[in-house]
Amino acid sequence: MSALRTRGLIGATLVVAVLGFAAACGSENASSPPAAQPTDTPTTPSPSATPSGTPSTDCPETITAVRTAADKVVWGQGVAASTFQPVSVTICQYDPQAAGQDYATVTSKRNGKQATALFALVNAAKPVAKKPAMCTKELGPTYVLRFTDNDRGVLSFTAEAFGCHRLVATSLEGQGKPGTLPAPRQVSAELIKSLGLR
Repeated sequence: MSALRTRGLIGATLVVAVLGFAAACGSENASSPPAAQPTDTPTTPSPSATPSGTPSTDCPETITAVRTAADKVVWGQGVAASTFQPVSVTICQYDPQAAGQDYATVTSKRNGKQATALFALVNAAKPVAKKPAMCTKELGPTYVLRFTDNDRGVLSFTAEAFGCHRLVATSLEGQGKPGTLPAPRQVSAELIKSLGLR
């Protein structure tokens, strides 16, 4: 009797398993919605098609243009201290994850003594003869500092608050302005702290 009971239990278990498998496969009936089908390509989140930030007359460059200009700077060349006389500064801040066509997400301005004090911090950093070879891998914002003088001349610096902490003059615009840019240097802790204050 126990052998018959065991065979009956095994048979019932097999029937339940087959019915459960058939139910899991779904129906081929056209009235029910189709089941999800596998695709050939893996699905990965795609980056946002819209760039962050907004272009403006104060901060017109994308992060790609900013990094390209900073990469072109020749280390060990330029004047030790700039004689530029700023009366205002526009600070364009790019997000740490900015890439491609992203624009500055934060723009602030300083005038008079605040602009002069910020320029003094930039000018106080000692020039560096060679591009830093050892850089950290932390993330941080990139800043573009656009100093303006009374003659509407504009001296632009790129300051990185991460990695190699580069502080490089990228352009000097305006008629009659001296052609030699300040030498590349590294961002000081005091400058980063000052830039963080809004």
